[in-house]
Amino acid sequence: MAKRPDLSSTQRKIVNRYYEHLDTISIQKLQEAVSELYLAEGKAADRIWKRVETALAKTSASDANVRTVLAKRDVTGLAHLVAKLA
Repeated sequence: MAKRPDLSSTQRKIVNRYYEHLDTISIQKLQEAVSELYLAEGKAADRIWKRVETALAKTSASDANVRTVLAKRDVTGLAHLVAKLA
């Protein structure tokens, strides 16, 4: 991260730690989304799948696996993919 004069040293450390742990944060969000998808229906499920797509883009998952899960909207496949990432 570039030096930002508008942030104090404490704020800069917080931002740096966030970006250090971004993959862990994304995986946790995906785990929560899997739980929500098992219960969701209709428009709520559509919103959750959009969040899943955003979170998967921030992980190290292969593009082929991501595209397959998103195209099929397969919750079980997503759960297996998240388990591999974790």
